[in-house]
Amino acid sequence: MPLSDNTETAKEILGVFKDLAGGPKPGFRPAHAKGLLTSGTFVPSQDARTISIAPQLNNESTPVIVRFSSSTGHPTLPDSDPNGNPRGIAIRFVLATEPRREHTDVIAHSTPFFPAATPDEALAFFKAVRNAGADPETLNKHIASHPAAQAFLAAPKHFPKSFAHEQFYGVNAYKFTNADGKVTAGRYQIRPVAGLETLDAETVEGQSSEFLYDGVRQQLSDGQIKYDIVLQLAGPDDNVDDNTAHWPGSNPTITLGTVTLDALYKGEDASAAAAEQKYLIFDPVPRVQGIEPTQDPLIGLRADLYLISGKERRAA
Repeated sequence: MPLSDNTETAKEILGVFKDLAGGPKPGFRPAHAKGLLTSGTFVPSQDARTISIAPQLNNESTPVIVRFSSSTGHPTLPDSDPNGNPRGIAIRFVLATEPRREHTDVIAHSTPFFPAATPDEALAFFKAVRNAGADPETLNKHIASHPAAQAFLAAPKHFPKSFAHEQFYGVNAYKFTNADGKVTAGRYQIRPVAGLETLDAETVEGQSSEFLYDGVRQQLSDGQIKYDIVLQLAGPDDNVDDNTAHWPGSNPTITLGTVTLDALYKGEDASAAAAEQKYLIFDPVPRVQGIEPTQDPLIGLRADLYLISGKERRAA
């Protein structure tokens, strides 16, 4: 499916993100600026190959690079700041490194909703958030006329006990094709093998400003962090082209496999890891055989956003 060109809208949204962060932060993402890279392996389940011919779902195993992140464009945001929610995760499946890099990505955050269905709605929402400081009615009026934005803002934005205990949701749906040509539509869920655990506000107040990221470092020093990658299947009446459409929690799911993280990316070489964070551009478009985008227009917008901001980051 050809993706629409959302370059101008993406540039406008990036400008709004920079305003929300108090101005540009060269070398950092304008949203989810604070992050940490880890590395590990993905092992697919036996059911995965029945869903798609994608290589990561059929190979014995695939190396992964996983980035944990906090919301906002502030790279030093304290982990106890509620503006850091929802948290993000980006999983890169490294399919090849020679003769050129080949990969496919899964990107998700810890709230199972998104506030806008189209690029124009997304721009309007982020502008309303930016302008709320000067005129709160701007955001109130937007929410009143946009149920999806209201649902997103009303959804709980909990603090996880640690990233190892956080669950993430891919808000866009994708189409998966197996060897028989059968197409299955679904959304990703990234479920912590250790179980979902959250903290109350009083407990969060007593945490350090780096408790989530230091927690990842400590957990990897002591052992591993694991997630199951699950596909929530679309029902016959579910809208797969609208990322604001809420699917029933009773929809069937299939576990596609397990990600096991066992190290910080580049180990203890913080400068090399920082350089790679600056270089990496995650892509919501699968660009791999066996998985393709639905007609959801937000997939193309996100691809343009990430590419433009990534080029700016690399040039900083």
